[in-house]
Amino acid sequence: MSFSKILLSSPHMGGGELKYIQEALNSNWTAPEASIIDLFEEDLECYLRKGHVTALNSGTAAIHLGLILLGVQPGDIVICQTMTFSASANPILYLGATPVFIDSEIETYNLCPIALEEAILDCIQSGKKPKAIIAVHLFGTPYKITEIRNVADKYGIPILEDSAEALGSSYKGQMCGTFGDIGVLSFNDNKIITTSGGGALITKNKKVKEKSIFLATQAKDKAPHYQHSEIGYNYRLSTICAGIGRGQMEVLEEHLVLKNIVHQFYIDLFKSIKGVTVYEVPDDNFTSNYWLTTIIIDPLQTNGIDKEMLRLALLQANIESRPLWKPLHLQPVFNKYKYYGSNVAQKLFEVGLCLPSGPILSNADKDRIRNVVFNIF
Repeated sequence: MSFSKILLSSPHMGGGELKYIQEALNSNWTAPEASIIDLFEEDLECYLRKGHVTALNSGTAAIHLGLILLGVQPGDIVICQTMTFSASANPILYLGATPVFIDSEIETYNLCPIALEEAILDCIQSGKKPKAIIAVHLFGTPYKITEIRNVADKYGIPILEDSAEALGSSYKGQMCGTFGDIGVLSFNDNKIITTSGGGALITKNKKVKEKSIFLATQAKDKAPHYQHSEIGYNYRLSTICAGIGRGQMEVLEEHLVLKNIVHQFYIDLFKSIKGVTVYEVPDDNFTSNYWLTTIIIDPLQTNGIDKEMLRLALLQANIESRPLWKPLHLQPVFNKYKYYGSNVAQKLFEVGLCLPSGPILSNADKDRIRNVVFNIF
């Protein structure tokens, strides 16, 4: 019998999206100036309870514009977490700047504050203070907000908070995306909510938001003709995508509940299997959306069964899983750049696996996953 594929993180439509898409179509205006985009931004601002939101066509575009707004220029140094998707770092190179990569710490898998300060001091000693720090909430878990902010403020370096995977996560009750000098969200089709691609920039004040919209709409000066005094970009979210986003906001809380139910399923599944650890947040200050549930497998305790053996067994049953992000400093395109830390991120990549975590994971899907796990272990 052939089974349909269980995806790592499938999108989930709530049913209200069509209503907002139809509103966009009825307005007879599908260019980015239409008010439905403003309404989507207001929905996000209400949810985040802090900051000003600019809706863009991707999270990568948001990182790119965020670095521009922080003043990053060719030749500048930008510090970036090594364990993340390449989109966190690619915009550094778009701008002709130089990335410096930082190891993870073991409690959240995110940016290590000790290695971060070591890198900053080394850069300053060499005559070039870093222009920005890109910190990522990996797999939906907040990075060590207090420790990273203390280091950044100590040396006067702004933080670009990559919250692409962390909509709905929080630290001490404050929503992720609102801690950085600039925050970033992603609405790719595998995220907590989707706009069929899309992203957002979160800024501290309205003037910076207005500047981001100006840059995202080709930097058109106020004139009766097209006039440009700055380089602009075609980065604004479309009204159709904003309509999808408005519908998705109606089911965001439901998605968060379902993600946590999936996470609990894996905790229960592996609790009796020695050598397999399901990631959980370090303490009650951290609230994760558990965008992806991840496990660590110690083959010394599992009779030699490792993460690749489990991945292949799942694949044979048409179930998608994936190793944790391969650290960027080990990637061919980035391995010539400086790296600070030990081997925490590399070790996590070697032994860690992301498991199917979509909000529509059915009981039948869970049974298939459970059978594979019990068979192999």
